Amino acid sequence: MTTLTTATTLDVPGARLHYELRGSGPLVALVGAPMDATAFAPLADLLASDHTVLTTDPRGINRSTVDHPDRDSTPVERASDLAALLRHADRGPAAVLGSSGGAVAVLALVEAHPDLVHTAIAHEPPLDELVPDHADLYERTERMIATYLSGDTRAAWRQFMEIGNIHMPEEAFEMFFGTPREGQDGADEHFQFVHMIRDTVRFRPDVAALTAAPTRIVVGIGEESTGQLCDRTSRALASLLGIEPVLFPGDHIGFAEQPEEFVVRLREVL
Repeated sequence: MTTLTTATTLDVPGARLHYELRGSGPLVALVGAPMDATAFAPLADLLASDHTVLTTDPRGINRSTVDHPDRDSTPVERASDLAALLRHADRGPAAVLGSSGGAVAVLALVEAHPDLVHTAIAHEPPLDELVPDHADLYERTERMIATYLSGDTRAAWRQFMEIGNIHMPEEAFEMFFGTPREGQDGADEHFQFVHMIRDTVRFRPDVAALTAAPTRIVVGIGEESTGQLCDRTSRALASLLGIEPVLFPGDHIGFAEQPEEFVVRLREVL
């Protein structure tokens, strides 16, 4: 069932953020990068029965416009955006679920603004810096970006999957990545490859700041993500924080593909 959603914008330094609110009750924010608010809509609708749910497009993606589209978007910058949104929502400390690049931004948010978050769930953050082969991963990422800039988007996506150790049936790969994207999808793809990925995967969490924060931190991993890069980076983060990771249904995008199952585990965590 679709819940009544209020969509509006918030001006922040260098950007105008699109965000959505639905439901009533304790505040929960669902954030991604490069995923926008649309990817979280089914999960948000389920949570909105007893929570106020905030979703947003990260700066430079879809409806969140930036003053300078040729500049990079960093996790620290996106964390500042989230802090502004949480203060603007004005519903007290929130629970925040971040997935993928959104999880990296949530960690940066806790480091800088722990008073705004009582529970932070970092679902599969791609923190390459935390695994032993990070130098090789950085080199492969740079080659991938160069491939994308050469115009061969299909090959760039192939490299993306190989770096992440994500196995997709060939038919599905061709369906999603076999032809160049156009319009807003193409613009978002360009921003992701050229202005988001590099700073996201090179982010190194401040473990001392995270462990000192009053925020409860949960590291989430998809039950079907075993062997993937984000499974490795998430387990490395959990080890550094001295906590056990929590398994969630599905894989890297289980929140979007299995929202009914995902929300059950999310409610248990909350």
